[in-house]
Amino acid sequence: MSIIIKPIVTEKATSLTEKLNRYSFKVNKDANKIQIKKAVEATYNVTVEDVNTSIVRGKNKTRYTKSGIIKGATSDYKKAVVTLKDGDSIDFYSNI
Repeated sequence: MSIIIKPIVTEKATSLTEKLNRYSFKVNKDANKIQIKKAVEATYNVTVEDVNTSIVRGKNKTRYTKSGIIKGATSDYKKAVVTLKDGDSIDFYSNI
């Protein structure tokens, strides 16, 4: 079971990184804070001080197309905001 699915790189998440040294991740719904902390420390070789989690609810989406209206929805996911020790950082763009 993979705990960390992918990092969340948005404007809001980037501003948290710059100001408070916090990083956001999309994680498995069944993972708890201890498992998330261990996974981040093992993957990125950093020291995690705090983990905050929340369930992000999906949104209903509607598209107007030539053949008619298409309705759908995005799925729910669990988000973890991880606070790192001062001096530690994660570089998401090193593998590009």
